[in-house]
Amino acid sequence: MRLLVVEDNKDLAGWLGKAQRQAQYAIDIAYDGEDAEHLLKVAEYSAMILDLSLPKLDGLTLLKRLRQSGSKLPVIILTANASLDGRVAGLDSGADDYLAKPFEIAELEARIRAVVRRGQDRASSEITVGNLRFSGGTRQFFVAGEPLQLTPREYAVLEQLMMKLGNTVSKAALSESVFGFDDEADPSAIEIYVHRLRKKLESSSVQIATLRGLGYLLRHVE
Repeated sequence: MRLLVVEDNKDLAGWLGKAQRQAQYAIDIAYDGEDAEHLLKVAEYSAMILDLSLPKLDGLTLLKRLRQSGSKLPVIILTANASLDGRVAGLDSGADDYLAKPFEIAELEARIRAVVRRGQDRASSEITVGNLRFSGGTRQFFVAGEPLQLTPREYAVLEQLMMKLGNTVSKAALSESVFGFDDEADPSAIEIYVHRLRKKLESSSVQIATLRGLGYLLRHVE
């Protein structure tokens, strides 16, 4: 999944970005509201982590514009203003959750998982195909009940294929889910990650099929 972090404190933004990459998310960072608004128009995100005190365009205005555009993107507000009025204003403007600074990264990650699950509107937080199972609660894959060990980018590719189960996913879409704008993406990288995943899934009852000119499809094999 790809997240947008909107935070003008560059030290905090860098720390958040590093922590979320370690949690296997692709991350883009905007340091002001105008840059964030631009990124929201050109990329697809699973959630946005939004500070309210931003230069150029404040967080509440950005959020109101986002909702007025019809977007249902899950948004978690981060702010030093923990007052009741501040929380109410943020939630009334369309935020899905609210976390006051300072905070523990584990709590933020739990809240991200929660708003993404709600945003995907799934009755269950688990997806299964053959003997491959994805737990949305723990964000972990299992083959025949055993944890599947993946690198962060292998994980991002398999997660995207699992979320789009039954549909072909283009190489460009996979690349967007794996790499942020600041990452140096090798054009052949997705092919490499798919090759590695195929080897790791050899003992499973699923395979990643290549549909030439279209992309990749995760499917059950007998």
